[in-house]
Amino acid sequence: MKQPIIVTKITTNEEGISIFSKNNFDVNKRGGMFLTDQIAAKNFRLRRSDVGYSTQFHLAGDATFIIILKGSLKIELQNGDFIIFNVGESFTAEDNLPESITFNDKIHGHKASVIGDEPLEAIHIKL
Repeated sequence: MKQPIIVTKITTNEEGISIFSKNNFDVNKRGGMFLTDQIAAKNFRLRRSDVGYSTQFHLAGDATFIIILKGSLKIELQNGDFIIFNVGESFTAEDNLPESITFNDKIHGHKASVIGDEPLEAIHIKL
């Protein structure tokens, strides 16, 4: 069945506030699999963060597709909404501000923390 692949996305609304939304990637049947069209990427990095690692509120900078390989990562927004991403799950971090808005860590961005009792390992793919 030709259903889109849905990936959680952190983006910004018209006021520059980080929000969760969804990316729907259409797929095409190729042989016995369903593939999206090619998605351009700049590079990728492997990441490890220790148990207890956390950040302050920040923006993504470059859009990044993140795949969790080990551990759990909690992403929290300014309004308290959060999603916990576990092994095998992925998301894109794309929240950024237009040049006309100055970043304020009390209003903008998201924060991340490694939760649970094992370190985080992930793949970061810059888009």
